[in-house]
Amino acid sequence: MQPAILSAALPQTTSAGKVVYTIPAKPEYTEQSQTKITLRVAAYCRVSTDKDEQEKSFEAQTGYYTDKIMENNEWQMAGIYADEGKSGTQAPKRKDFMRMIRDCKSGKIDLIITKSVQRFARNTMDTLEYSRMLKALGIGIIFETQGLDTRKMSNEFMLTVFASMAQNESENISANVKWGRQKAFKKGSVHFAYKTFLGYRKGADGKPEIVPEEAEIIRRIYMDFLSGTSLKDIAANLTADGVPTAKGNEIWTREVVQSILRNEKYVGDALLQKTFVENCLTHKSKTNDGELPQYYVKDNHPAIIERGMWNQTQEELTRRGGKRKVKEVGTTTEQGKYSSKFALTELLICGECGTPYRRCTWSRNGKKKIVWRCISRLDYAKKYCKESPTVEENILQDAIIGAITELARTNPAALDTLKQHIGMGLTGKDADADDPYAIQARIGEITAALSELYELQAKNRSDNYDSQFEALYSERNDLKDKLEQIKADTNHASAEQSRLDQIFTVVDGIRNKPLEWDEQIVRQMVECVKIIGKDKLAIRFRIGVETEVSLTE
Repeated sequence: MQPAILSAALPQTTSAGKVVYTIPAKPEYTEQSQTKITLRVAAYCRVSTDKDEQEKSFEAQTGYYTDKIMENNEWQMAGIYADEGKSGTQAPKRKDFMRMIRDCKSGKIDLIITKSVQRFARNTMDTLEYSRMLKALGIGIIFETQGLDTRKMSNEFMLTVFASMAQNESENISANVKWGRQKAFKKGSVHFAYKTFLGYRKGADGKPEIVPEEAEIIRRIYMDFLSGTSLKDIAANLTADGVPTAKGNEIWTREVVQSILRNEKYVGDALLQKTFVENCLTHKSKTNDGELPQYYVKDNHPAIIERGMWNQTQEELTRRGGKRKVKEVGTTTEQGKYSSKFALTELLICGECGTPYRRCTWSRNGKKKIVWRCISRLDYAKKYCKESPTVEENILQDAIIGAITELARTNPAALDTLKQHIGMGLTGKDADADDPYAIQARIGEITAALSELYELQAKNRSDNYDSQFEALYSERNDLKDKLEQIKADTNHASAEQSRLDQIFTVVDGIRNKPLEWDEQIVRQMVECVKIIGKDKLAIRFRIGVETEVSLTE
């Protein structure tokens, strides 16, 4: 008796004498009957920009697929998934695309229909990865423009070809965009992200204009920084005062404060191409460390911060960031980190060993007092520094305040003369000094000459031009170094002049009134305090004046 499964089977005898029964497929699984099963169909639409003409295209796509699915009796609407203004090179950044994939994994979709491979993805790997994953789930994709249906494809060759073409198209578009940006940079075209940039808004003429109330926040940050406040404390103070950030956040961070202090747009300039996108697939932004040219546009828009203050700020950022470490063992505070709490932490040094002093609390017989001690003595006793004295803070402060007051009360005419001489020294130009514009012109000539030499070498296929290349490159590098030095000197002079103006403003303010200890004024006035004995200090002021004062109880 034969098994029931063979009742409808068709027997066939092979040449080897074997009987083989062919069991036909069930009717509900034949290709003809599949079309009678209602499929849950989803459509995916995408446009890569949010411009007006693309918005119309986006609306047209969603409308088209809604009609197409609803008018097909054998299809059931499973949803329209659409990403507007999104690049197709990175699937994870397309929210609706990823939602569609999740719904596919949840068994809510049987078939996806989309306009083309380019709409689905511009990344070859993404196209293949997701199509394979969906196919493994029994879900097909119909690409209308290419006429591809992954349910009926025996291999991925054609899909790979079209996916590669889509990626190549994306790479060409990216290259054209980069070329366009380069041309804009060369023309000095500056882009402002007004929504996330504090201090400016787009004016009626399309150019940046200052927002007065926001500009006050920027000026506050710069003034607080130059008065000695740390980045962390500036951020904490702004947060405590309820000042919103450019993005409307209530919490400020030291990183946000630092970015404002380093942003040249606040002095009216603009550095273009600070960062660049390495490739159109990852879209990762990379800091431009010289891989691509940069363009600096001076006086592009109204400045919030005066140039002297800006240059002074950059010098102070460099100084704080470059403080050398002088402590290795012992106490808890490292001198290599900028401290904004006490001005003397930055200023007070030992006259014997050159090591900074540290603020300490002494407790004897139930009484506490604040003293300053040489860090070397604290860590190594008298091994390296034998005679440095311990100085009480109130005595130290009184001596320094007395010296500042004496300077302020010096003959006003003498101080004004000093200011004029210092100003002349900073702004005066040597008649034989190099002209930066002439240097820039010469660099341009050398660049043109190098280009001609490259063409000549390629034409003649010769290596006989090496010495000429070397000479031109050497001259151009020397000129670039000289130009950078001139720029640094100019910025330093501007910063010094700004610093002098601040100092003399302080001097005028305290000339005829008693002065109490003020951390900010001491930072502005004093460059260095050296303890040269148990009863003597040497003070160097920022205007170049030096004086010795006695330490008396």
